[in-house]
Amino acid sequence: MSDEIWHFYAGSSLSLHIIEEEENTKLIEIRLGSNIDNNETFQAVIKSGSWFAASVINRDSYSLVGCTVSPGFDYRDWQTGELQTMKRLYPQYKSIVEKYTKPKPISGDKREALE
Repeated sequence: MSDEIWHFYAGSSLSLHIIEEEENTKLIEIRLGSNIDNNETFQAVIKSGSWFAASVINRDSYSLVGCTVSPGFDYRDWQTGELQTMKRLYPQYKSIVEKYTKPKPISGDKREALE
């Protein structure tokens, strides 16, 4: 499993919503962007084993970001969270989990999800 370093390049600020599991599970929000006076940063590290989502602050805009993974990215280490499992594991973050997590795909067609 690898850490990820997210880099902001251009456009609207971006929020990273991160659930970290260390001594205590905690939800962290980091704003990537160029407005340092507004507590934005050009880069942020997402620790290995964390669950996260990203959202563009200004929905009428775009965010150009990059991601560096170290050590190298391996699809065998990558997974998406399943809605019911995430709600059970993190009930204290139910609203953010429901906003960014999709239900389990319909068996046989991974492009469609239950609504």
